[in-house]
Amino acid sequence: MAGSTATTTRLPTIVIYLALAFLLLLFISRAPTKPSNHRHRRLKLRSNFTFAKHHDPIPFDPLVADIERRRRDREWEKQLFDFNDTAVGAEAQPEWEHFMDAEVYLNDQDKFNVTGRLVLLFPKIDVDPADGFVSEAELTDWNLHQAEKEVMHRTQRELEVHDKNKDGLVSFSEYDPPSWAKASEGNSPYDIGWWREEHFNASDADGDGLLNITEFNDFLHPADSKNPKLLQWLCKEEIRERDTDKDGKINFKEFFHGLFDLLRDYNEHGHEHHSDDSMETPARQLLAKLDQDGDGHLSDTELLPIIGKLHPSEHYYAKQQADYIISQADANKDGRLSLKEMLENPYVFYSAIFNDDEDEEYYHDEFR
Repeated sequence: MAGSTATTTRLPTIVIYLALAFLLLLFISRAPTKPSNHRHRRLKLRSNFTFAKHHDPIPFDPLVADIERRRRDREWEKQLFDFNDTAVGAEAQPEWEHFMDAEVYLNDQDKFNVTGRLVLLFPKIDVDPADGFVSEAELTDWNLHQAEKEVMHRTQRELEVHDKNKDGLVSFSEYDPPSWAKASEGNSPYDIGWWREEHFNASDADGDGLLNITEFNDFLHPADSKNPKLLQWLCKEEIRERDTDKDGKINFKEFFHGLFDLLRDYNEHGHEHHSDDSMETPARQLLAKLDQDGDGHLSDTELLPIIGKLHPSEHYYAKQQADYIISQADANKDGRLSLKEMLENPYVFYSAIFNDDEDEEYYHDEFR
């Protein structure tokens, strides 16, 4: 009887575990590594997502970003590629000693499983608060962090090119203007606005005549700088470029045909188009609001409140991409993403396109 009683006691427990195992298998089966209604979609490194303003897409997955950086650095193009046997979903980094092809790797589902990657990355994005949902703010912060790493990587490479004496700093004499500036007829390379010494000096926050890595990053990417001297220089550059009558200020015509269009693109993400007649009144109202001294013109100082819209920062693009992802994957339209929603829309997070010579039976899923 004792054995019978023990068996009876264990039976409900066994049933519970079997039920849980069934539910887990059901969940996994509903989170396929590829869409159930399409054939496998080939992944590529660079996304086709198009921002309102020209800007490279922000890699969602840091592993893909690392592959892109290595590809651009050409550290691995001359080598054969051999991967280890560890699943990428477990955050293993591929071995780079022997290069095969990055996109072959990305499209080998045994090595790069998008479902496994999303399961791994979800808790790293869902942090403020860690409530089981990814909000727009959390996804924007994640995208911004990936973008900042990419920007700093490019800056480090540029610094190594220009740092002739290898002291980790760049002087103005070490910095060579770009080839198009050198080739400009009738101009000294340093007279061309973006490459003038004034730009360099504005980036030199500590005034020591040299740019460290942070200052050099600001020099290359002034839109993301918090340096007030550099932001003021950026405003002066807008005046210099837009001031067609060369009076040192921006009149309404110069504002309306140029700056106002940029502001509309920023606010409307470039999706809406209006006639000039319908936009003239709002343009005059905005100019009057910015025109602090009431002279009917805008000075460089009066452009400061809108300089962040004329030159959007990485945060702007990170938020734009987060908005797009949520709009595509948020099935219940609550403005946030659950892990289930992410797993049901895995290719929203990874760029996918096919080669032109592939069969039409494949489905084009472009991140646009």
